[in-house]
Amino acid sequence: MNAPSVQKVAVVGVGAIGGLFAGWIGSRLPAGQIQLSAVARGETLRTLREQGLTWVDADGAEHRVAVNASDDPASLGVQDLVIVSVKGPAMPQVAPAVRALMGPHTVVLVAMNGVPWWFFDGLPGEAAGLRLNAVDPGGATAAQIPTSQVIGCVVHASAAAPTPGRIERIKNNQLIIGEPAGGVSPRVQALSDLLTQAGFGITVSERIQRDIWFKLWGNMTINPISAITGAPCDRILDDELVRGFVSAIMLEAKAIGARIGIPIDQSPEDRHAVTRKLGSFKTSMLQDVEAGRPIELDALVGAVREIGQHLGEATPNMDALMGLTRLMGQMKQLYPEPTKTP
Repeated sequence: MNAPSVQKVAVVGVGAIGGLFAGWIGSRLPAGQIQLSAVARGETLRTLREQGLTWVDADGAEHRVAVNASDDPASLGVQDLVIVSVKGPAMPQVAPAVRALMGPHTVVLVAMNGVPWWFFDGLPGEAAGLRLNAVDPGGATAAQIPTSQVIGCVVHASAAAPTPGRIERIKNNQLIIGEPAGGVSPRVQALSDLLTQAGFGITVSERIQRDIWFKLWGNMTINPISAITGAPCDRILDDELVRGFVSAIMLEAKAIGARIGIPIDQSPEDRHAVTRKLGSFKTSMLQDVEAGRPIELDALVGAVREIGQHLGEATPNMDALMGLTRLMGQMKQLYPEPTKTP
């Protein structure tokens, strides 16, 4: 597998994180090195076409980045690198757009929260090759985007998109990237070099599923509980009963992780201590609820429950969290209603 030459880059999902990728790649690399495009629609498309992308640095300075934006991905042509940063519920809808940007050697960097559709491709063990209906109903995404062209990405950075095409309050810059099949390939190393040049702190993982699972272990509980209660993370951990519920769910997920070859050597209390250091903040799912956006519950909780069911692992606390959050989402029209059978 030869290292690719990355010249044409397209971003699918120009929200906070997708916009961060586009802003830094478009402004921090030498002029002319990259042809930057984006798939967008509505107000975001109009803003990108008329004003470009704006990102604001830590000193408050604004940077404008020209982006070739279109709502017709085929018009952008085959890309060397496609960066996908959308919420889980949107993935089946954007998969055809990603496919339209792909040639046989295109690399698709998947920078999303939760368990991705390709998680068990290349992961040995009891669940090898498992297809997760929770995140890819009917295999629609897998049919469009071959795992052989995917590189996984765990994002340890945050940003805000207060208006379409504007990225602010950027914190941290860490990305972990890796091949679904494991190991370190020339294309991962080439991507690491490009993203490092754009200002990201890059770790190349020899088993990216472990990094995905470890991040998930912390946010699969705090996110939905915050969405139900409206509480920031510190209030959740300050409540002894709620913290105990969080820990019980984490122990269920830890048992599942051990079965699929991803053991975690921390205790829930160890992870709570790390979360507390982040201070008081609203989770992404709580922000989605407040903004009236669909919640990505399936990628964070539903997929883990599905893995547990496949393995025969009991998850009573996780089941309760899933049911409560799902019902809250349905009542607010932020999560699909159950399919009714005649």
